Amino acid sequence: MRPVIFDLDGTLVDSAPDIAASVNRVLEANGHAALPLSEVIAMIGDGAKTLLERAFAARGVAYDPGLLAAFMEDYRAKPVIATKPYPGIMELLAILQERRVPMAVCTNKPYGPAMRILEELDLARYFGVVLGGDSVPYKKPDPRHLAATLAALEVTDAFMVGDHRNDILAAEGLGLPAIHVRWGYGEASAPYSAASTEELLQILDRVG
Repeated sequence: MRPVIFDLDGTLVDSAPDIAASVNRVLEANGHAALPLSEVIAMIGDGAKTLLERAFAARGVAYDPGLLAAFMEDYRAKPVIATKPYPGIMELLAILQERRVPMAVCTNKPYGPAMRILEELDLARYFGVVLGGDSVPYKKPDPRHLAATLAALEVTDAFMVGDHRNDILAAEGLGLPAIHVRWGYGEASAPYSAASTEELLQILDRVG
């Protein structure tokens, strides 16, 4: 089986409640009403700056670049309050680890919060490499983010597994097989699609 590179938010973990909580604390601190969780979920996937731009636009106000630091300070302090792995993720990772499949995480989330989530949820032990959105000068869908992950993992081929079009586009840019997981936050058109971790494992086994 090829190595497997996973996205984090919306793929391995449901982190939307904690992301939304931090977004809403920043909105409220600046005199704006909180957003429903469903609205924030639709804004996730392109990094913290874009998330805040979308959140403030939803309240009809311009985004101030200075708010990014406030958001990151808040989120770094509380990234794993309600965040949890999706059903079946721990079992899937254990199976792949037992088979000695090299695994990595390639996420647009900054490295610090990403590692804290992985460590506190006991997921870090499964991954030989974790690259965040600030680990290199580019983010998905730029395929160079994924290419850097491959290089760090010391492989040239891998599956890319993610819930967002950015994951699929990054994989397509390198000619890698992409699997879209439908339990996350985004929508995408991909060669392969899984509605559960069981189905994901079947695809990994079948495609090889």
